[in-house]
Amino acid sequence: MTAIPTSIDATEAMLATQGYVSARALSTVMFLALKLGRPLLLEGEAGVGKTEIAKVLAAALGRRLIRLQCYEGLDAAQAVADWNFAAQMIAIRTVEAGGGADRDTLRAELFTEDYLIERPLLAAMRPQVGGPPVLLIDELDRTDAPFEAFLLEALSDFQVTIPELGTIKAPEPPIVIVTSSRTREVDGGVIKAHHRDAE
Repeated sequence: MTAIPTSIDATEAMLATQGYVSARALSTVMFLALKLGRPLLLEGEAGVGKTEIAKVLAAALGRRLIRLQCYEGLDAAQAVADWNFAAQMIAIRTVEAGGGADRDTLRAELFTEDYLIERPLLAAMRPQVGGPPVLLIDELDRTDAPFEAFLLEALSDFQVTIPELGTIKAPEPPIVIVTSSRTREVDGGVIKAHHRDAE
């Protein structure tokens, strides 16, 4: 795992180790986002290299890259976690065939981590080998305002809540890169950069 760079020049040098030549303005906002622990919002047309920056940053720091691809209709459950209903039904049928357990015991057993399907936001809150991951939230502008509000709230405290399990807080906040192709205005709680560099 590589340490977070301590200067703008060190940030440029770190990106260069992965073959990425960064404009000074981009290196500056990336350094500030890393130093302050704030999400970095990259706005620009499709194909200019916004997503590539997250990949390069993860590789340069030796961190896991977790990608949340945004789309119209994306909701909190699809971003955080789902229950594996098929596995839960098999467990119910198995218990019923064996004579059955009482309802409260069965409910407690069905809503555990064993039956949880982890989605990107929850994965980013978990401890990772090599340090906190780089969380890429790609094309946030394709979602709707309520999801954006949920996401910004989750990122403000770096925690998510699963009703059956409670609140899960990141022991160390992930490094967050948010991209937008400017199909609508995205705002709040992020350091912004307009990205025009070619990939």
